[in-house]
Amino acid sequence: MDSDHQREDGHNTSPIWVSDRPDEGEQTSAKQSAPTPTYAPVKRVSVGSLLGQPRFHHLRVRALLALGVALVAGFLLGDWRAGVTAGVVAAILDTVYRAKSHSAVPAWRRASVAERRTEAQLRKLERNGYRTLHARAIPGTEAQIDHLVVGPTGVYAVDSEKWDKRLPVRVQMGKKLYHGPFDKKERLTEAKMEATKAGELISKEYGREISVVPSLAIYGPAVPWKVMSIRGVDVYDGGRARKWITKRERALTDAEIDRLYAIAAEVLPARYGEG
Repeated sequence: MDSDHQREDGHNTSPIWVSDRPDEGEQTSAKQSAPTPTYAPVKRVSVGSLLGQPRFHHLRVRALLALGVALVAGFLLGDWRAGVTAGVVAAILDTVYRAKSHSAVPAWRRASVAERRTEAQLRKLERNGYRTLHARAIPGTEAQIDHLVVGPTGVYAVDSEKWDKRLPVRVQMGKKLYHGPFDKKERLTEAKMEATKAGELISKEYGREISVVPSLAIYGPAVPWKVMSIRGVDVYDGGRARKWITKRERALTDAEIDRLYAIAAEVLPARYGEG
């Protein structure tokens, strides 16, 4: 083990042991010339001010809920101890409910679970000549194609979606996609835009028009159809991603696949850098 450790700031001297200490005279001079230190007053923070912050809103609600239940139960039962017990139980139930209905994991991290599931499917296609790029950015936008697939049957853009399984997926008149009460028109528009932009960039470099087929692979709730085209975007259960790609007829040669893959890797930069 090398004993001559280099610090991150570029200095070789140890941050703990210092050999070149000033002599006694220098120390006395330094003490005489040193300014008197001043201290900023420490601001005391009350519990009330902390609970007033937005991030503690759920704690205020829980406290009021427990207090309300305790007062009502104590009045009805004529026993303050029973009221306190009821208030504590109400607070515990509220905590359990929020833990199940709210996740501390960021949304982008939850979505990555769906992306990994799709990636596992697409990896199995490599033996059949398919090439895949993951998390590719659309230049000039904040949009991202989760998976761009180039293979014998064509070029595909797959966006993996992790939705709440408690809300149903439905479609109206073949044009509107809903997840529970939420209209997913914006998500469909974004997926189609991503594929269109990718196709334009690839086509420009390739010298021939290349169509990139957009899709949404949905994980979580049941999708009551196999594959449905909604506003020009194929929507299907996430577990069908591999079949959705391979069911089509062969359209590209091996040389074309290699060329298109190389172009796509160049014109669609990796969102998080090459891993």
